[in-house]
Amino acid sequence: MTALAPYASDPARSRGRLHEEPGAAERGPRDAFQRDRDRIIHSISFRRLRHKTQVFMAPDGDHFRVRLTHSIEVAQIGRTIARTLGLNEDLTEALCLAHDIGHPPFGHAGEDALERALAGKGGFDHNGHTLRTLMMLERPYPRHVGLNLTWETLEGLAKHNGPIDAPEWALAEADREACLELETHASLEAQVAAIADDIAYDNHDIDDGLRAGLLSIDQLCDVPLVARGWSSARARFADLGDDRLHGEVIRSQIGLMVNDLIAETGRRIAAAGVRSVEDVRAAGRALVGFSDAMAADERQLKAFMYANLYHHPRQLAAAAAADHVIDGLFAAYYAEPALLPEEWRVRLPAAEPQFSRHVADFIAGMTDRYAVSRYREVVGPIDLPEGF
Repeated sequence: MTALAPYASDPARSRGRLHEEPGAAERGPRDAFQRDRDRIIHSISFRRLRHKTQVFMAPDGDHFRVRLTHSIEVAQIGRTIARTLGLNEDLTEALCLAHDIGHPPFGHAGEDALERALAGKGGFDHNGHTLRTLMMLERPYPRHVGLNLTWETLEGLAKHNGPIDAPEWALAEADREACLELETHASLEAQVAAIADDIAYDNHDIDDGLRAGLLSIDQLCDVPLVARGWSSARARFADLGDDRLHGEVIRSQIGLMVNDLIAETGRRIAAAGVRSVEDVRAAGRALVGFSDAMAADERQLKAFMYANLYHHPRQLAAAAAADHVIDGLFAAYYAEPALLPEEWRVRLPAAEPQFSRHVADFIAGMTDRYAVSRYREVVGPIDLPEGF
């Protein structure tokens, strides 16, 4: 690892963990953030990401991305940026790998369904549920619940998208326990993780959309950023067919975004004069970001993807089916909690809203295919549209 910049997060100066861990040195020569990364990778909730929706729900094609492969791609981009800026790569990687752990089955469709199920009981937010999962629902240790991650990792997961004025209930509970200073910006490592996520899905969702036949290059060239990349690739590889150039356009676009981000972030850090991670939190603005021109290009790309991929009729049909599955599961478990597995029944609170939140915790942890199989078991048959 390269030498850390003065404004990077230093594991030797970590604010520590909620629970002391005597004998930790016996488990290898790793620093605090390396241990966090490893705990996340070894967790059950991380493994479940291999069967959770990224764009396509329960895809039957082996080449489409899922939450797990997306998270690994985010981590690769995040580490590259962190290394170049002199930030802590291990903390950045931990945040990138964990950022989607709170997603329920079926992606945003599943999140919307759980939000409705918990209406009047606090609702559901995948970011808050990430903290809830890592701090309470994971239980690999004999003396405490959760993975007992460092304060810096919890802080970064809580507010990687910026300060939070009105946290929903799950995040508020995490804040009460860990004092995450939600009113400030997070570390530069957390800010990098947030935009590495954007860079990854902006580009890799194009790849999956093309592979699924829901997008075409002709459509994509309505986006100026893509059109420029396509024109450049065509000029450099004039002897090749269009299908050979898709990957080149996507790779080049990732490179453009990463290079722009590094240059603009370096400019912002210098202008802000930050010399410590405390200065970063007190800066009053995000220091990691695109230039104005790239930010405008990226907004246009996102608008196109929502209109043409995420809201494609086939995707909307799949989302409606996912809604139906989650609605049915929640209703079934709420009405008859004896249907829950024993380890979930014995911890079921009697009072609301904790009762409903516990049921939602169980459903949120499901993979896509497990949710469908449980629906068929506890609710009944279901015909699923193309896309499952």
